[in-house]
Amino acid sequence: MAKSHVLRAYILVLYMINNFVSSILTKFTPWRTPSFSSLPLPLEIATKLYADSTSIKTASSDFGKLLQETPFAVFYPSTVSDIVHLVKSSYTSSSPFKIAARGHGHSIDGQAMAKDGVVVEMTSLNGGIKVSWSDYLGFYADVGGEQLWIDVLRTTLDHGLAPVSWTDYLYLTVGGTLSNAGISGQTFLHGPQISNVHELDVITGKGEFMTCSKNMNSELFYGVLGGLGQFGIITRARIVLDKAPTRVKWVRMIYEDFGIFTKDQEHLISINHGLNYVEGSIIMKKSPANNWRSSFYSILDEEKVNSLASKCGVVYSLEVVKYYDEFSVQPNNEELDDIFKDLSFKTGFIFKKDVSFVDFLNRVRIEELKLQCKGLWDVPHPWLNLFVPKSGILEFNQHVFVDIIQNEAKSSGPFLVYPMKRTKWDDRMSATIPDEDEDVFYTIGLLHSARNTEDGKIIDDQNKKILHVCAEIGIEIKQYLPRYYTTKEEWIKHFGAKWSLFEERKAKYDPKMILSPGQRIF
Repeated sequence: MAKSHVLRAYILVLYMINNFVSSILTKFTPWRTPSFSSLPLPLEIATKLYADSTSIKTASSDFGKLLQETPFAVFYPSTVSDIVHLVKSSYTSSSPFKIAARGHGHSIDGQAMAKDGVVVEMTSLNGGIKVSWSDYLGFYADVGGEQLWIDVLRTTLDHGLAPVSWTDYLYLTVGGTLSNAGISGQTFLHGPQISNVHELDVITGKGEFMTCSKNMNSELFYGVLGGLGQFGIITRARIVLDKAPTRVKWVRMIYEDFGIFTKDQEHLISINHGLNYVEGSIIMKKSPANNWRSSFYSILDEEKVNSLASKCGVVYSLEVVKYYDEFSVQPNNEELDDIFKDLSFKTGFIFKKDVSFVDFLNRVRIEELKLQCKGLWDVPHPWLNLFVPKSGILEFNQHVFVDIIQNEAKSSGPFLVYPMKRTKWDDRMSATIPDEDEDVFYTIGLLHSARNTEDGKIIDDQNKKILHVCAEIGIEIKQYLPRYYTTKEEWIKHFGAKWSLFEERKAKYDPKMILSPGQRIF
């Protein structure tokens, strides 16, 4: 009899909490019909759904500042099981609601938003970072999907170790970058971040918790890596580690000719045991040598480079890094000179620095903090990120960098252009690169900042013009961090031969199309 009373009391509490949450949601979103009131939400779920103005405002925006999509509620999980229950509640409901996992909110165009759905604040978790070693895998780190890469770096360095592949900016979550690819100047050597993962824990769109790897639930493993969040939410990743350097030799060289610049880039990434990082960028009158990516140049050197850019209209910067350990022999100037001896940069325009490994990897954050102090960081960022075939890069330079970016001068960038090796990408993964059968392709990063929303729209229109020009002249680009596809046909073209499998995986792991609605694929 006592047990019956306890059970009835528990059901009554659930009912009261559910009604309370529904009333709060209704209060904060009076223009929409609440869809949660009829759901049998477990106690641990109902108490972690919030619809206060602060939570809603944060989840309705992102780094891009280009789009606002208001969710019904924001979910703050304490454990992975909380997310399992949330997704399962949606999947088993007769009226499923959309769910988006949000990490650091660094998406550009609402990819981590869920209009009228639930945004999961992944950073509410604390999956931790644990460094281990095995005979089979060597050193690795088990990392919560909500962890920032900067924290992965700090923790692994305590063991004299570090991941081998990075993004230029470290204040991104592990789950977020692995859902895209994760690229930077190390990609030519080690591949993207998705190529350096042993294992994942994933919550599928059915609310199933699954561990996967190349040998276990491999279809989900390959699907999730670069899968834009369509098949599951990453809650843990086992990351490849290697011995960490302590310092780097950091060198930049300036070119006046784009063809020579790209030829030298391709030469450098072909050298065995050469460099650890290769990137390139465009410098114009309105896009000075020093920018928010890093204040590399001294005042006098920056004036020298900017003067050349003003004279030529546009110049090209080749940026390379050689790691070393301060407790071993430094790479001396002769060693670097031997690497650079076949390059054709402009005489007198080579610049060198020696910095710590951490300061180099965290260079963007240093500049970000400066901009935040000046109130210049929290602005629209209408970025355009592309993969361009090697065969089309010279035309891209003329028709985009020169004819559009330089001539129209609507943004100060920075503008990145650097090569990658096709062999470092696993075609079984969802991430998509140019279809052309070439060993090398290029990544383009038009990393615009706009002063206000109006300027953001102007630059956004320019981005669309660039895409139109590329299509018109026949450059088969792929959007990285895609944001300009508006039809199913465009997504089919984007994924190419991978589309059928992508669609099959969606039907298998998220049949009610609950996850990541902000990508606007399904």
